[in-house]
Amino acid sequence: MQQLKTLAEKGRLTPVKINDNVRYGSPVARASAVICIGQNYAAHAAESGAEPPQSPIVFLKTPNTIAGPNDVVTIARGSQKTDWEVELGIIIGSTASYCDSLEEAVQHIGGYVLANDLSERTFQLEISGGQWSKGKCSPGYMPLGPWIVTADEFDPADARLRSWVNGDSRQDSRTTDMIFSCAEIVRDLSQYMQLEPGDVISTGTPQGVAVSGRFPYLKSGDMVEVEIEGLGRQRQTYRAWEE
Repeated sequence: MQQLKTLAEKGRLTPVKINDNVRYGSPVARASAVICIGQNYAAHAAESGAEPPQSPIVFLKTPNTIAGPNDVVTIARGSQKTDWEVELGIIIGSTASYCDSLEEAVQHIGGYVLANDLSERTFQLEISGGQWSKGKCSPGYMPLGPWIVTADEFDPADARLRSWVNGDSRQDSRTTDMIFSCAEIVRDLSQYMQLEPGDVISTGTPQGVAVSGRFPYLKSGDMVEVEIEGLGRQRQTYRAWEE
């Protein structure tokens, strides 16, 4: 990302005209890890019937969950409870291990990205065996993008997050409701794993998802849109699994 910024400042990047029908892939090409934080918004923890966590709740998604921001999503085979989750994603810019302070942790954040942490709630909560990743790892269940904004150009402390299903508003919150800040998350994770450049950390979702019981889960033909101010907008349509 620093190389791109340097090239842009020198005027060495050529603008490209892109047809409206061109597919946008994920702006993250090779993530060695996709790490997610659960129940990191106070209002979402409340709607889930849980107490705010005392330390970050961590689960993993496989890298093949990453998809382009507007790709069609195939609902997992047997799913009855696929859910949407607009989230702020952190992109690690340099190797981070055992960060001793929030100031040190921030230095390892390369940028930020819009994410939709799709979940299958039956797999996640009812047949999980006590760990959430079963409901998080279906292929394509982590659309990213459309772009990455470098850390010096985006303030994660107070950004608006929104989601819609078939045009109807679902989530509308701000990152001020986060329990653990981006710097706190990176510092905490670095105590237990080595974070590598290109790794993605999805920092949790605000209230307004289907697991709350207020909205139906996704079905074939539905369209989900998610947006974070400054990080763009995604739009996915959903289709049923076919043998």
